[in-house]
Amino acid sequence: MGLFLLNISCSEDLMDDLNKNVNDPENMSTRLILTDLMTSSAFSVTGSDLAFYSSVYIEHNVGIYNQSYNAEIRSNEPTSSTTYNNSWNALYSTLRNLKIVIDKCSEGGEEEGNFHNLGIAQILTAYNLAILTDLMGDVPWSEALQPGIIFTPILDSQEDIYNDIFSLLDEGIANLSKETSFPLLGTQDFIYGGNAASISKWIKFGNGLKARYTMRLSAKTPNYDDVITFASSSFANSSEEAKFKYNGTTSISPFYKFFTDRNYFGASQSLHEKLASRNDPRDNIFFKPAPGQSAIEFAPNGEPSQVQNRYGISAITMNTAPTYLMSYHELEFLKAEAYARKGAASLSQAKEALKNAIIAAFTKVNIGLTSAEAEEYFDESIAGRLTSSEAALQEIMIQKYLAFYEEEAIEAYNDYRRLTAMGNNFIQLNNPLNSNRFPHRFTYGSSDVTTNENVRSAYGDGSYVYTEKVWWAGGSR
Repeated sequence: MGLFLLNISCSEDLMDDLNKNVNDPENMSTRLILTDLMTSSAFSVTGSDLAFYSSVYIEHNVGIYNQSYNAEIRSNEPTSSTTYNNSWNALYSTLRNLKIVIDKCSEGGEEEGNFHNLGIAQILTAYNLAILTDLMGDVPWSEALQPGIIFTPILDSQEDIYNDIFSLLDEGIANLSKETSFPLLGTQDFIYGGNAASISKWIKFGNGLKARYTMRLSAKTPNYDDVITFASSSFANSSEEAKFKYNGTTSISPFYKFFTDRNYFGASQSLHEKLASRNDPRDNIFFKPAPGQSAIEFAPNGEPSQVQNRYGISAITMNTAPTYLMSYHELEFLKAEAYARKGAASLSQAKEALKNAIIAAFTKVNIGLTSAEAEEYFDESIAGRLTSSEAALQEIMIQKYLAFYEEEAIEAYNDYRRLTAMGNNFIQLNNPLNSNRFPHRFTYGSSDVTTNENVRSAYGDGSYVYTEKVWWAGGSR
């Protein structure tokens, strides 16, 4: 009888093992989960529809076909809950799996004491959560990520969510600064390579995000000294920036995939005009004629014809172009803006940071200009514009806008909305529909609009995107 019971017990144990889904994050080590989460953060979030639609609204590109054309002429796409649904689901899936890593590495978890993986997960959570609330405003958060427990989570205020973002970054940096007996991520770290030096780079990334998000709230609570402090504790050069790389064969840039597979974008007339007015050498690098055309025709913002292979297209789209979670040139632009906003006494520091930013933007992989060419451009076309802290501030933001073409459209969109809230109309957009139909935010995803009454009530008919700004841009939600 004892032997019979033992055999039953062993059989049950075996069945338990057989019935486990080894691909479920609940059953995986955090080093493997984090690899997937770095990939999803870069490919499914930063390099997703969120970026492509942002690039249309901010006039880095002109939508000339299908959904992108509808977004360009403000027909249905900006207000529909289906437009961003894939990205909405990707964000919540990524945040849910990041929570699993955090729980596993926290007290009582299977990998308690794995402080480095915990810190990385906390920083990636802050990063993805910020994208979610920056674009959608008030969203489910404190009651979210609990499938099977809470089915209709409430919406948290953006202000409260931002408090959590800063707490996550502080906790993440603190955990990365601790000693741990767990091994480094090694090649599982697709951002920084997982060697001994990678931990300090993750800490720098965390500090860079603190600089970004402190500046994000400057229309509410300006604190430019903190921006400078956080930025000064971040990347020292472009080799330390947070970017996801692609090899061009088994992994391909999402921007390249979208541009080549869809052919939905035309070269933007307003972007071209800003470059040309500064004799910017990137004007001859960013664009090329459409296939079969001998010259570049720039698409008129807001009024293009819905036709492919007519307007110019991007010339810098590469299958190996990285996805930037945060670039070194962004960091230098943040420092430049902070110094310029501090007034005349800090103008020299603003100029220095701006020059560093332009050099970094000119020399990134898919631009390929030299430091000498960047310095010549700065000296001949830009330095003369920096006659005061106010004039410098305007040029800093225009240069940042230009540098963010093509992979950093989400941040360009966020900057535009923040600057508008601060009364800084530095970036002139040409779409005539912007007078009453500029999308101030993105809609919630249809997956929750149809199943969560709290989200459905906040969504209404979707027209709120044209009238209600997010909290940090002067709105109420």
